[in-house]
Amino acid sequence: MTKLSSPGGSFFLPKFSIKFYYVYFLSRVIIVIRPLYQVDKLGTASNNKAIHKNINSGLRGFFLALAGICLNVVFSYFMNKLGLPLFFDSIGTITVAVVSGLLFTGILTAVVSSVICSFFYPASIYFAFFNALIAIFVVWFVKNYSFKKIEKTLLFAFVLVFVSSFCNSLVQFYIFGDSQLSLVAQNARSFSSAVNLSYLPSFCLVNFLISLLDKGFSLVFALIISNFIPKGFIDSLRKGAWKQRPLDDSELKSIKSWSRDIKTSIRVRNTLTLVITSTVLVLVMGWIGVNLYFDSIKSVRTETAKNCVRFAAEAINPAKVDDFIKYGKLLPEYENTARVLKNIQSVSSGIKYLYVVRIEADGCRFIFDNSEDEFDAYKPGQLVPFDEDFEQYIPDLLAGNEIEPVENHTIFGWMLTVYYPVFDSVGRCVCYVGADISLDYMAEYMGKFMLRVMMIMAGFFLLIIAYAILTTGVYTSYPISTIAACVDSFAHAGEDQEKLDENVKTIRSLDIHTGDEVEKLYKSICRMTLNQAEQMRDIMRLSDSTLKMQDGLIITMADMVESRDSDTGAHVQKTSAYVKIIVEGLKKKGYYAQKITPKFMSDVVRSAPLHDVGKINIPDGVLNKPGKLTDEEFAIMKTHTTAGKHILENAISTVQGESYLKEARNMAAYHHERWDGKGYPEGLHGEVIPLSARIMAVADVFDALASPRVYKPAFPLEKALAILQEGAGTQFDPKCVEVFMDALPEVKMILKKYSSGV
Repeated sequence: MTKLSSPGGSFFLPKFSIKFYYVYFLSRVIIVIRPLYQVDKLGTASNNKAIHKNINSGLRGFFLALAGICLNVVFSYFMNKLGLPLFFDSIGTITVAVVSGLLFTGILTAVVSSVICSFFYPASIYFAFFNALIAIFVVWFVKNYSFKKIEKTLLFAFVLVFVSSFCNSLVQFYIFGDSQLSLVAQNARSFSSAVNLSYLPSFCLVNFLISLLDKGFSLVFALIISNFIPKGFIDSLRKGAWKQRPLDDSELKSIKSWSRDIKTSIRVRNTLTLVITSTVLVLVMGWIGVNLYFDSIKSVRTETAKNCVRFAAEAINPAKVDDFIKYGKLLPEYENTARVLKNIQSVSSGIKYLYVVRIEADGCRFIFDNSEDEFDAYKPGQLVPFDEDFEQYIPDLLAGNEIEPVENHTIFGWMLTVYYPVFDSVGRCVCYVGADISLDYMAEYMGKFMLRVMMIMAGFFLLIIAYAILTTGVYTSYPISTIAACVDSFAHAGEDQEKLDENVKTIRSLDIHTGDEVEKLYKSICRMTLNQAEQMRDIMRLSDSTLKMQDGLIITMADMVESRDSDTGAHVQKTSAYVKIIVEGLKKKGYYAQKITPKFMSDVVRSAPLHDVGKINIPDGVLNKPGKLTDEEFAIMKTHTTAGKHILENAISTVQGESYLKEARNMAAYHHERWDGKGYPEGLHGEVIPLSARIMAVADVFDALASPRVYKPAFPLEKALAILQEGAGTQFDPKCVEVFMDALPEVKMILKKYSSGV
C-alpha cells in the first residue's frame, strides 16, 4: 500500500550546528590548555625556582604547538586554494610529535589545527580524530625507536601512509561520497577506467598515492627540522611537564617493577573514570538529542504531509474518480491531475510518495501513483491488499473517516503514512489521498549525523584523555609512586644507617612541586624520614656505647676467671679469634644458613670469652693442679659447665627480651659435649648440641692442644691439627673442623701473635 525507494543525495550538518561545535570545542580546548601554562598559586618560596623552570618549559611547549598549528593551517590553506588533492594538514602535527615526543602536545596540535582548517575547508573537522592518531603513532615511535635506523624508519613511514590513506578513504567515500573531494574522485574514475579496476579499490589506491606524497613529505620535513633544533631545547620540552625531578628510564622501570603487585594504579583508575564518565555522558546526551531531534523532524514532516494531502484533495474531481479508475491515462483530465499532484509533491519537503486510492473491502484500488519509476508504479485501477499495519483502520477507512498517521514497516521500508478523504457533492467519501514519509531516510540521516558528531567528538575525546593521562601522571601517579617506593625502601633499610641516609637523600632529591596536597605530603615525609634517620643515628650511637660497655664487662668477667688459672696463656683471646674464624667459615660455605645470621655471628664472637666463666667456682687446688686430676677432682672440674650455665642464666633473667648472653650460656654449658654423645654435662649428640657450643668445642680443644699447660707442654701444630681431624665426626662437628682446617693461615697468624706476646 506504500512504497519507498533508496534514499539518495549528499548529507551535510546544519550550519548552526557546525558553528555551535566550533565555539563549544574551542572553549573546551582553552580550558584544557590553560592549567598547563599558568603559575601554580599554591607553591611556596622554596620551590619558586622549580615553578619558573616549569613555566619556561611549558611556554616552549605551547609555542611549539602554536608553530605546528600554523604549519598545518598555512599548508592546508594554500593546498585548498590551489585546488590540489593534497592536504598537508598534518605536517605540523608530525613535526611537533617528532621534536617534542609528547603525546598531549602532538594531539593538541592535531585537533586545534583541524578546527581552524574547518573554517575554510569544512571537512577538516572530521579528520581531527585521525590526525590525533597520527600524533599518537609518531610519539610512540619516537619513544621506542630511532629514526637513525633506516629499516625501521621506512617501515614506520609505510605503516603511517597506509593507515592514513585507509582512514581518509573511509571518511571520504562512506561519509562524504564523491562531492567533497571531486579531484580525488575524478582521478579515481580515470584510473579505474585505465586499468579496468572497480571504483572503490581505485579510490583507495589514489588516496594511498596522495597520502604517500602528503605524509612522506611531512615526515621528511619533520626530520629535517628536528636536526636543526638544539638538543637542550628538546630535553627541556620533554622534562618541562614534570612536577618533580624528571625520572630517567631506569627509575621508571624501577617504579614499574615496584608497583607490579598493584591491581589498578591511580593513573589507570582516574583515566578510566574520565573515559567512562565522558563516554556515558556523550552517549546519553547524544541519544536524548537524537531522539528529540528525530521527534521534532517527524512532527514537522507529518504536518507537511497533512498539508500536502489536503492540497492534493482539492485538486481531485470527485465526480471523475470512477472514470479515472476505468480509463486512466486515456483521459486528458487524468494527466492534468497527475501533473498537479506531482507539483504539490515537489514543493512538499520530505514526501517520498503521493498517491490516490479508493478503499474497498478487499484492498485499496490505486487511482494515481506518483512513483518516479513508471515501471514500479501501480496502474490505475490496480487492486493492492491492505498491509497488516492498516487492518485496525479498515472500518474507519471504509466509513470515510479521517485516521491518524500510521507508522508501518513493509518490504519498502519504515514509513509514516498520512491519509485524507475526498468527498463528493453529497458527502460520500470517494477516495483517499495518501502521502508516505520515509522514516528510514530520516533514521539514516540521523545515523550519519551522529556518525559525524562522533567523529568530531572523537578528536577532542583523545585530547581530553591525553590531558587526563598527562595531569594524572605528573600531578598524582608519578609523585605518589616515587614517594611510596622511596618510603618502602626507607622502611626496609632497617638499622643500616648508610642506607637510611641514602634514602633520605633520594627522597629529598625528588623535588616534588605539584602545589597541592601531594606536595604537602611529600614535604611531611621528607621531614619525617630525616627525623627518623637522625633518631636512628642517635640510637645506633647509644647502642654502640652499650655494646662497648657490655664487651668491657665480658672481658672483665673473663679476666677475673683467667687470673685464677695460672697457665691459660691468653686462652680467652685466642679462643675468641678461633670462634670468629669458624663461624665466618661456616657462613661462607653456606653451612647452617638458617641458623648463622648476622646477629648469631655477633653474639657468638662477643660472648665467646665467657665460655669458662663457671671456673670461678672451681677450687684453686683443682684448677691449678700441675699433675693429673683424680676422678673426684675431675668430677669437680666438670662442674664448671653447669656453674657457668647457672651464672649466665641468672644474668639473662635480669635482661628483658633477646640477649646475646643466651649463646654465652650455651657455650659455657655445652662446649664439652661430644658429637658422638659421650661428652658432658648432659651427653648431647650431633646437632642437638647448640651450634655455638660445637664451634667453641673446636676452638677450646685446639687451644688446649697447641698451648702449654701446668700438666703438659704445648703439642706441635701438626700434631694438634691431626688430633683435631681425628676427632671430626666423633668428638667434633665435622663441618666446624673442615672450615677451621681451611683457615690454617689465619690460625697460624693467631698462634704467632699470642706466642710472641704481641
